[in-house]
Amino acid sequence: MKNIDENFMKLAIEEAKKAEAKNEVPIGAVIVIDGEVIASSHNLRELTQNAVTHAEILAIQEACKKVGSWRLEDAILYVTLEPCPMCSGAIILSRIKRVVYGASDPKAGCAGSLMNLLNDNRFNHQSEVVSGVLEEECSELLSTFFRNLRMEKREKRKSINNQKETNN
Repeated sequence: MKNIDENFMKLAIEEAKKAEAKNEVPIGAVIVIDGEVIASSHNLRELTQNAVTHAEILAIQEACKKVGSWRLEDAILYVTLEPCPMCSGAIILSRIKRVVYGASDPKAGCAGSLMNLLNDNRFNHQSEVVSGVLEEECSELLSTFFRNLRMEKREKRKSINNQKETNN
């Protein structure tokens, strides 16, 4: 199962790279049923200026449309970052059977880090959770993205300050 999970996580990483190319936080998601990818997506919050356009939500919407049902009971979701509360809710509501993620999210993760909504038996559905698949690659994508973003902001501030000094 490990090799299969890694192969599908590599596809989620490719989706994350598509997000990065659009200056989006590099998170990608792939949904698989019976060994076949039925949906894939990546973050689009900056492009859409819509808080709910997370990779998981977009992939779930695509999968539901493709199978013609809101129930994704046989689906496995592969995502590069641990799902947030919103995405965990969508996973529960769409009845996704299994969630495999790469990097943990200590600030917003709800599949084990802050809490585990996906295994909370107070809900009418629980998902099996597998964490840490290609964790290093997934984490590095995010770390590099945010490091570059901070450097760009520093350079921009430096340029503005130099311009102000020149004008004075």
